[in-house]
Amino acid sequence: MDAALDTPTVLKKILTKKIAEVASRRRNVSLAELEQQCCGELKNREVRSFSGALSAKINTGVSAVIAEIKKASPSKGVIRENFDPEKIAISYQKGGAACLSVLTESAFFQGSDDYLKIARNATCLPVLRKDFIVDPYQVYESYALGADCILLIVAALSQIDIEELHGVARQLGLDVLMEVHNEEELDRALLIDNPMIGINNRNLHTFETSLDTTIQLLNKIPKNRIIITESGILNSDDVATMKDHDVNAFLVGETFMRADDPGLKLSEMFM
Repeated sequence: MDAALDTPTVLKKILTKKIAEVASRRRNVSLAELEQQCCGELKNREVRSFSGALSAKINTGVSAVIAEIKKASPSKGVIRENFDPEKIAISYQKGGAACLSVLTESAFFQGSDDYLKIARNATCLPVLRKDFIVDPYQVYESYALGADCILLIVAALSQIDIEELHGVARQLGLDVLMEVHNEEELDRALLIDNPMIGINNRNLHTFETSLDTTIQLLNKIPKNRIIITESGILNSDDVATMKDHDVNAFLVGETFMRADDPGLKLSEMFM
């Protein structure tokens, strides 16, 4: 895995740790065993259409919200002390979420594979595995865990990596969310025939967020792509700003996680 040369320091630390973690997991369960499991007993498991769920909301004039289940982050520490992924997932579904995003990265975000399984079993919503995917092993692993979609962070991957990981995901029937932070990353993401582009408004070098990041990239994205704005959506005004620019899909985590009732907060902001 060859990350981009200008990969920010924090991201490099996460990726270094992730590569070691994947190597450890491979020693416990080989890639061949995982592939056999995915193509055998799990071959016909239900895969919920992630992009389809977003489109269904957007086509009826409703905001498509990917509601995130996240306990902590490297920049903010623990975000939600009272963390119950099952209750949060159910709350999100009641609040009108189109999809769920579940952090499975443990070292920096205190996530867990189990959180994804629990959240998906508690709802009928498609689920994104929010992690740092750097190896095809993790794509098969995501399928085995029950994920419906994986995240590919363009800043963390070479173009060859992106093509390979995207190809494996699509062969398994998983959707892919391609995440970009700037124009150079967007240009690389658009080389892949993929319906979803996520624009992360957080600067990986400073951790500051600006909705201008999404706004400035909009006219460079073909109309047939679903544009998802990520990070920095804090209130109804932010939602209105994005909708004024014809952005109707959102990934929101921290704002919901800090609320007593995450699903109620979702409905207040979007419905």
